[in-house]
Amino acid sequence: MSMSERLDSAPTKRLKTLEAQAKEAQRTIDELRARDALKTQFLSNVSHDLRTPLAAIITHAEILREGMLGDLNPKQRDSLSGIVSGGQQLIDMIDEILTYVRSASDQVSLVRTDFDITELVDQVRMLNQALAAKKHLTIERLNGDDLPPVYADRDKVKHVLANLIGNAIKFTPDGGRAWIGFSRRGRDGEDLVVEVGDNGRGIASDNYDLVFREFAQVDASPSRPHHGTGLGLAIARNLVELHSGTIWVESELGKGSRFYFTLPLNPPRD
Repeated sequence: MSMSERLDSAPTKRLKTLEAQAKEAQRTIDELRARDALKTQFLSNVSHDLRTPLAAIITHAEILREGMLGDLNPKQRDSLSGIVSGGQQLIDMIDEILTYVRSASDQVSLVRTDFDITELVDQVRMLNQALAAKKHLTIERLNGDDLPPVYADRDKVKHVLANLIGNAIKFTPDGGRAWIGFSRRGRDGEDLVVEVGDNGRGIASDNYDLVFREFAQVDASPSRPHHGTGLGLAIARNLVELHSGTIWVESELGKGSRFYFTLPLNPPRD
C-alpha cells in the first residue's frame, strides 16, 4: 500500500470507529430507557395491587371500631384506630407513588380553569389544621385578597400546595409557624409566585437540588424522625413544570425554609 493510500485510510478508520461508538451509545440509551419504562410499570402495578387489600383492611377495621359487629372496650377501639391510622398512612404513600409514576411517564394532562388561588390555599390550610394543631403550629395566609384568577389545573395545584404545606408542618418543631404568601413577577406581572415558608430546621444549600430528586431524602438514615416516599417535592416539581412554571427553595439551617413556585395568572376579562 502506498503512502497516499495509507493516509487516505486513516480518516476512514476513525470515522468507522466513531460510528461504532455512536451505535454503542445509542444501544445503551435504548436499554436504559427500556429499563426505566419497566421500573415505572413495576411501580404502577405494585402500588395498585397493594392499594386494594389495604383499602379492605382499613374498611374492616373501621367497621369493627364503630361497633357494627359488637361492642368493644376502649383499648380495643384504640388498637383499631391505630390500624386505621397506619393503613391510611400507607394508602397516602401508595397514592404518592402512583401520582409520581403518572407524572413521570407523561400520563398526566392538565385541565386548566380560572380559579381563586387564595380560596384554594385556605381550603388546604383547613385540611391540614388538625395536623398543625397537634404540633401547636400556626399556618397563615399573608396576602392575596386582590389577586386575579389563576389559569391552571386546580387539582394539580392543590396537590403541590398540600405537599409543600405538609412538609412545612412535618419539619417545623412544636410551636412553630408556617405561612403562604404571594407576589407577582414578569414585565406585566403575568406570573404568580406562591411562597410556602416555615421557621423549621431548614436545609443546607448543598441539598437544594437533592430535595427535588425522586426518592431522595436529606436524612436517609433508618433512625430519621420523619418517614415517607421521598416523592413529595419531586411530584410538586413535575406538576409545576407541567404548567411551564418553576419551583425552587431558599433556606438556611436553623432558620427555616421558603419554597417558591410560579403559576400563570389569567388577566381580568372585559
